[in-house]
Amino acid sequence: MPSLKGIPGDERDWIRRFPHLEQALAHPLDRRRTLKLLALALAGGGLAGCDPGTPDRGFVSAVRAAPGVVPGRANIYASAHVRDGYANGILVTHQMGRPIKVEGNPGHPSSLGATDLFAQAEIQDFYDPDRASGPLHDGMPAAWQEVTTALQALRAVPGGAGAGLRVLTGTVTSPTLGAAVEALLAAHPGAVWHRWDAIGRDAVREGAAAAYGRPAMVIPDLRQVDVALAVDSDLLDSAPGHLRHARAFAGRRNPVRGPMSRLYALEPTPGLTGVAADHRFIATPAGCEEVIGRLAASLLHNEEPSGGPDWLRAVVDDLRAHRGRALIHLGPDYGARTHEAVHAMNEALGGRGGVFDVFEPAEYRPAQPLSGLPDLMDDMEQGRVRALLMLDVNPVYQVPRFAEALPRVALSVALADRPHETARAARWHVPLVHGFEAWGDARADDGTATILQPQAMPLYGGATAAALLRFCAGDVVRPARELVLQVWRDRLASERDWRAALAAGVVPGTASARLDAAIAPAMPRVLPGAGPADLTLLLRPDPHLWDGREANNPWLQELPRPLSKTVWGNPLLVPPDLARSMGLRNGDEVALFVGARRAVLPVWVQPGQAAGCVVGLLGSGRWHAGETGDGVGADLYPLRDGVGAVRIVATGRSVDVACTEHHATLVADRPSDIVRHGTLARFRQEPGFLGVARNDAASIASLYRRDPGAPVAWGMSIDLNACIGCNACMTACQAENNVPVVGRDEVLRQREMHWLRIDRAYEGTEEAPDTFFQPMLCMHCEQAPCETVCPVGATMHDSEGLNLMVYNRCVGTKFCSNNCPYKVRRFNYFAFAEQERRPPVSRNPDVSVRGRGVMEKCTFCVQRIAQARIAADRDGVAEQVATACQAACPTQAITFGDINDPDAAVRHRKASPLTYAVLSEQGTRPRVTYEARIRNPNPALET
Repeated sequence: MPSLKGIPGDERDWIRRFPHLEQALAHPLDRRRTLKLLALALAGGGLAGCDPGTPDRGFVSAVRAAPGVVPGRANIYASAHVRDGYANGILVTHQMGRPIKVEGNPGHPSSLGATDLFAQAEIQDFYDPDRASGPLHDGMPAAWQEVTTALQALRAVPGGAGAGLRVLTGTVTSPTLGAAVEALLAAHPGAVWHRWDAIGRDAVREGAAAAYGRPAMVIPDLRQVDVALAVDSDLLDSAPGHLRHARAFAGRRNPVRGPMSRLYALEPTPGLTGVAADHRFIATPAGCEEVIGRLAASLLHNEEPSGGPDWLRAVVDDLRAHRGRALIHLGPDYGARTHEAVHAMNEALGGRGGVFDVFEPAEYRPAQPLSGLPDLMDDMEQGRVRALLMLDVNPVYQVPRFAEALPRVALSVALADRPHETARAARWHVPLVHGFEAWGDARADDGTATILQPQAMPLYGGATAAALLRFCAGDVVRPARELVLQVWRDRLASERDWRAALAAGVVPGTASARLDAAIAPAMPRVLPGAGPADLTLLLRPDPHLWDGREANNPWLQELPRPLSKTVWGNPLLVPPDLARSMGLRNGDEVALFVGARRAVLPVWVQPGQAAGCVVGLLGSGRWHAGETGDGVGADLYPLRDGVGAVRIVATGRSVDVACTEHHATLVADRPSDIVRHGTLARFRQEPGFLGVARNDAASIASLYRRDPGAPVAWGMSIDLNACIGCNACMTACQAENNVPVVGRDEVLRQREMHWLRIDRAYEGTEEAPDTFFQPMLCMHCEQAPCETVCPVGATMHDSEGLNLMVYNRCVGTKFCSNNCPYKVRRFNYFAFAEQERRPPVSRNPDVSVRGRGVMEKCTFCVQRIAQARIAADRDGVAEQVATACQAACPTQAITFGDINDPDAAVRHRKASPLTYAVLSEQGTRPRVTYEARIRNPNPALET
């Protein structure tokens, strides 16, 4: 062994971690070895230095403020939130150089100023302390130089010309990342690019390609739709472009502001699109395919509807009557042939160029055809894969077969933001920088491109996917910004164009071109679906955890699911008839079998679910998600590969399921007065039958009538016709106001802290209920019952009509909460904020962090009101305020402003004949009012 005599002990221990360095230092005259070491060090430093992290993994207070940074004033930078490859434009708000809040980019065609809950929660992902802090080799910490050595081996894969080298990615719309993969394939012609998403849309792609004879993207325009049929649709909640679709849909749903559209929904389990529909029909997936087959026979082959459900003839007649303004949309969980038939029916209804159009796909398409995950697993099992690059995917968790085949790959490299299941199973784990930390680009569903600019220096270090691929291709390692500039050099030729694109968050002129491809002339008949099975298992992505990538995000774990209202877990959703026949109640534990595969989890009865269908939510049961997400819920991914009958066996045990359904429930003699609703026909006969005509608060006499003396009177109007229950507002409120999470055990004690909740109400039968959503927050009552009972004056009114909380006065009597008829106040039973794992720098500095023993509730984002007041005094302009919930809402259901201003939008909304106050008989005179929900049913189906 070479001697390191003369080198200090601490340095000697560090040197011995790297055998090549030890040998070189022991033989200083070995010139060749020394030069090799220097080249290796430079290469390793280049890869790790493309997006360097700060050595102390944190922020350093600025001694001198950076240019453009004014203490106390927020800076805003445009970027994009990328999910499943598609970009939604966002604006990131900074305080003193640190990101604290995400808003939508009004200039981006896919966000239109709105966000979804995933974009709002990205702040938590960015500051997640469980993110990877360095490379791993076989699960043990490694140095970047070691990673460089391993990656250099990719350039000499046995077999020549890259044979046995594979790259696995999700959906890629990024031109920079796509070009980097192409460069790797060019350097290694034998390599293969595999694309795979855990929650894939392959059938959607294949169906469009089969219908139009080439790759195509069909994009609907719900602004033009008069009648729509949504079959198991994700159009309003998770489809590419869903924020834009939700905005367009809501724009046609309030009869006061224009003609109403009509929506039919057919689905096996309740979804946001179904809840928003005028008619919701329930069927198993096989029943849905049967309906599509009968629709195709009628619309494509001019056959009269016969057989099938009794409502089908009326729907077909309605679609035909609105030719050119009718649309059918199918969700992603059906075969390519079924999607092809739906495209043909939409063409037959004459909607192209109006209610929908056909465009070039936004996805990056390489010169050689992409392969899928099944082909990759076949080759892995046959020993044909010698090296595998896995870029920001987690197939070890999501595909058991892949996990079994991965050890047969000699060199496996996972680029991941955290040491998750795939990163730990791979030979090498390379940390992936967060999207807020690196330069990049991505396209929206309509092709519009956004340059992603870094919002902060990397907290933990890492590499970008493009830099890693370029290094493996043998290119000179360059910063990520230079890679992006290289791709956009022709379109953004000048520095002025580049800066304009960064500031706007949109690269002009990048939207996809329309296709003139015609529909396939001979459309095969769609065969009916398979006959009903004894039991059908539907495995769907969790609406908040998605495919599992958000399992370590506490905001999303504690966010109540839109319909079940469960948190911190994924109980099996069962229909009421099955629960009755098996004697099951909420929380009863069962063993769920698919053939020989098994999962154990509690059940939850879901009204409105198809008989014979049970629904399992994917994304839980992680074992390497992080401290927050590990062990929460049951892993149902293994059941996707199960072969055989679906069986449920009760274990005889019961589990406490955390659910907020009956927490802070409003009590009223007439529940229909809480969520008022009616039909369009009745509204046309008597416009005020739901609104101010029944709002008795306006006529109640009071000795204590308070008229705000200030020139500004803040108020809010919430349109129940537009609210789709997506929960974006709740997450935005949590991010803006530093609302803490409390954990599963405290939720079971009804101690969740959300200032805003989305109440879900049912009417009708368990088997086929009518479902309604209603945002509920502090009403800011003019005659606030909470104020009169507070012994210390902690809750009080200001001159602008705000019901305020003076936290320093509060002594925690909870009298105010007891006296609030709306049950919208939250009490800190413990120091929840101190127990959170999020770092203090991630919080909004304009909102105080509350401690134990303090009551809190919605403040109408009083900090934003104060900022607007300061800006008005400084600049001499009128105060314009948007609350966090209003800014995030994709459907513009929430309107906030000065009700004294005759030109304010909130003033016009409150003048609607649909306006009413909840619990108006209490005489509280709330500043929050609602517009009642109107349905537009088909008269032929009213009975």
